Amino acid sequence: PAGPGCFYPPTVLAGVRPDDPVLDEEVFGPVAPIVPFGTEDEAVRLANATEMGLASYVYTGDLARGLRLSGLLDAGTVGVNRGLVSDPAAPFGGVKQSGIGREGGHEGLLDYLETQYVAVDW
Repeated sequence: PAGPGCFYPPTVLAGVRPDDPVLDEEVFGPVAPIVPFGTEDEAVRLANATEMGLASYVYTGDLARGLRLSGLLDAGTVGVNRGLVSDPAAPFGGVKQSGIGREGGHEGLLDYLETQYVAVDW
């Protein structure tokens, strides 16, 4: 069992402002900064206003809305109505300063292959 110093409890930060430093860091821990917004456009703008882009999440009762918003988010992975987005069969990786390339899925195998293009005039 983990003792003191080995466990960070899930933490919700309420009332975070768009210029708070926590939004500029890629926090690898159970920390959820909550930033209030008024419109979908504002929510997308705020979510994309970071140099990071590993994962984003959308929670909604309207699947079409969730899929539409997921296409507007600058993230390598988007979860719609689910928190666990990892899957060995799916490509995983970020955009912007959260990495280049993918691991897992078909896309993850491409780094191990040598592609050859053959042009023929018959």
